[in-house]
Amino acid sequence: MTNTELQKTANEIRKGIVTAVHSAKAGHPGGSLSAADIFTYLYFEEMNIDPANPQMENRDRFVLSKGHVAPGLYSTLANRGFFPTEELTTLRKLGSRLQGHPCMQETPGVDMSSGSLGQGFSAAVGMALSARLTKKDYRVYALCGDGELQEGQIWEAAMFAGFRKLDNLVVIVDNNGLQIDGKIEEVCSPYPIADKFKAFNFHTVEIDGHNFDEIRAAFDNARNTKGMPTAIIAKTVKGKGVSFMENQASWHGTAPNDEQYAQAMEDLKKVGEQYV
Repeated sequence: MTNTELQKTANEIRKGIVTAVHSAKAGHPGGSLSAADIFTYLYFEEMNIDPANPQMENRDRFVLSKGHVAPGLYSTLANRGFFPTEELTTLRKLGSRLQGHPCMQETPGVDMSSGSLGQGFSAAVGMALSARLTKKDYRVYALCGDGELQEGQIWEAAMFAGFRKLDNLVVIVDNNGLQIDGKIEEVCSPYPIADKFKAFNFHTVEIDGHNFDEIRAAFDNARNTKGMPTAIIAKTVKGKGVSFMENQASWHGTAPNDEQYAQAMEDLKKVGEQYV
């Protein structure tokens, strides 16, 4: 896909995020919106997947370690064809396949149930090791939040992955700078993020997480890196694309009301007009 096509797709994914969270009257829009461009590149360009065969044996695996941004993953899966986009309005409703955190037993395209912060990355490391031990060539991707890096389990997993030289593993850090309590640097700073991953024998790349040229180059770089896993630290804007949500910690886990929903969709409509 061209960059323009990727940008257009990411904007549709953002519309789906806002629609889902508004319908549920609950959820996490801020971090879903900040990660939308990463989701888009992974599912529309980078990963070997097949929506018609979600359990394809040699598919690439994705683990949403910051499981609360499930609306971002669901909107991506829907737009990629794993299930109808109309189903996004069932988010968090009784009987829906789209619960507040991803469930691998219920939702097509979900490779790992996740929710408790820190644990998803460990699961991804295990998947990458499994591929190595069984001589499979699939790759494993994990998306973590920058606030999630405050979890000790992240660094246990990183130590293991670096020691085992799991070069089929890529962790992406959605570095939007905000968590539920405010700025990450004021709550419990994880900076310098790249240096920490380097200390655990990771190859590191720092990018603008909304620039598809940089995103593409980073994943190409990771694919060509041998003998060590890769950490992509993506600098992003929390609430990206919705004017009143951008860089506001209050939108970490708040659903828009009807008036706010209308404004958000109007904002995203204007963004989309740039790519017609």
